[in-house]
Amino acid sequence: MTERTTPQDPPRTTLLRGGTVHSPADPFATAMVVEHGHVAWVGSEGAADSFADGVDEVVDLRGALVTPAFVDAHVHTTATGLALTGLDLTGAATLAEALDRVRAHAAARPADRVLLGHGWDASAWPERRPPSRRELDEATGGRPLYLTRADVHSAVVTTALLDLVPHVRERSGYAADAPLTGDAHHAVRAAAYDSVTPTQRAEAQRAALARAASLGIGSLHECAGPQISSVDDLTGLLRLAARETGPRVTGYWAKALTRAEDAAHIRELGAIGAAGDLFVDGSLGSHTACLHEPYADAPEAGHTGTAHLDATAIAAHVTACTEAGIQAGFHAIGDAALTAVVEGVRAAADKLGTARVRAARHRVEHAEMLTPEHIAGFAELALTASVQPAFDAAWGGDDAMYAERLGAERARTLNPYAALLRAGVPLALGSDSPVTPLDPWGTVRAAAFHRTPEHRVSVRAAFTAHTRGGWRAIGRDDAGVLVPGAPADYAVWETGDLVVQVPDHRVADWSTDPRSGTPGLPDLTPGALLPVCLRTVVGGREVYASPARPNE
Repeated sequence: MTERTTPQDPPRTTLLRGGTVHSPADPFATAMVVEHGHVAWVGSEGAADSFADGVDEVVDLRGALVTPAFVDAHVHTTATGLALTGLDLTGAATLAEALDRVRAHAAARPADRVLLGHGWDASAWPERRPPSRRELDEATGGRPLYLTRADVHSAVVTTALLDLVPHVRERSGYAADAPLTGDAHHAVRAAAYDSVTPTQRAEAQRAALARAASLGIGSLHECAGPQISSVDDLTGLLRLAARETGPRVTGYWAKALTRAEDAAHIRELGAIGAAGDLFVDGSLGSHTACLHEPYADAPEAGHTGTAHLDATAIAAHVTACTEAGIQAGFHAIGDAALTAVVEGVRAAADKLGTARVRAARHRVEHAEMLTPEHIAGFAELALTASVQPAFDAAWGGDDAMYAERLGAERARTLNPYAALLRAGVPLALGSDSPVTPLDPWGTVRAAAFHRTPEHRVSVRAAFTAHTRGGWRAIGRDDAGVLVPGAPADYAVWETGDLVVQVPDHRVADWSTDPRSGTPGLPDLTPGALLPVCLRTVVGGREVYASPARPNE
């Protein structure tokens, strides 16, 4: 067993050999040397002998695959940890099952001032409706409960929680017996999360970071903000990640700026940008994504969602961030919201110069309902599309939520990853956990086997977007790939045969030929077993080791 290190300990010098190293430096590499937290050498088994006596550790890979560690470019860490350790309705097949889980959780947590839960999705239930307030009051015995929909843009709550929030029934987004959205939702969320103690919060954060490390994730982009979490939540997470061994955490704080001077507060929090979930609109599942044409299934005729920022506010924010030298970014899902983003960023570019705005690498989170004009704008302005392929896996197709909300024709236009790549738009992949689970190989699979075939990309392109793309999204071009000089953030995997997999199966039939000189990746065909993480290393320090790690 290798001795575990802390962030204060010097990283060990390690030789990994006897496996496959996924590296553009050598498509046939079987060995790698890590020194001073960086990749020092990648090459063949025979050449590895000359390094064996000068390292602290030799790892016999026993045929395992070594890849760059994944970067999850959109995570809510504390909420993820609370879902992992608390009430999670993900996968509940019926309303009755969801209520049973609520009862069991309430019984198991008698001391909790407010019960917290996540993950219900009535669109998948035969009852086709969320739990009523009366049903939740009964299931909890009249205790406060905050229970978010899968997309986290609406919530159902008990009467007792409403009673803790003054004047909540007068806020926009309040409904007498329907999910809360908008200001009403934000108010009850703040009240619910105020009940979480610092100890509970740290425990949740550790749980989320440990899960990420066990899945080969070496970096997370925490998308925090005043409407999502709190200053204490973000700063506490960044301190915890800095002092404990685990994945790297890069923080964003989603607050709109009007002056460059306002960026000082962003830096004081330890965030690298005023970005992440700075809401231009809401979500499709909650009918709050902002659309040009009405929803197909909205209760009221002509409903087109909710707009939180217009092009003028977006332009002011991008201008302030660009002048301050930090990233701007927005949450935008609907086509009207994305139009506002492109118009706003273009207005900032007209004022400051396109080259200056492009150099700032501003971001757009989710970017689902893109038109060809939006994609051209993203390419023109060098906007990174921070996207979540698991959304399509969960809600895409002609019979699922997207089609229900928009109609099948509009739904088929969503998440056009191939068109983004063809246009040269930078992609960074993530989960938006806890909206969808931390699952990097599943995310790559979802992009490569998109439910709309014309939007599919190669496994290699999706893998690159989930590794190097995440680093590029924070302005780092020197990481996310195993070449000499790059940070030693890597994962070791137990997997089957390696292939070069592309959307056209006729190409994949011959692409296993090693003479192609293209590094292979696991077969991610739907139904195939996903790779199992054996070891995760960040900056040369081990942050996860499976009991089945290869040098045991």
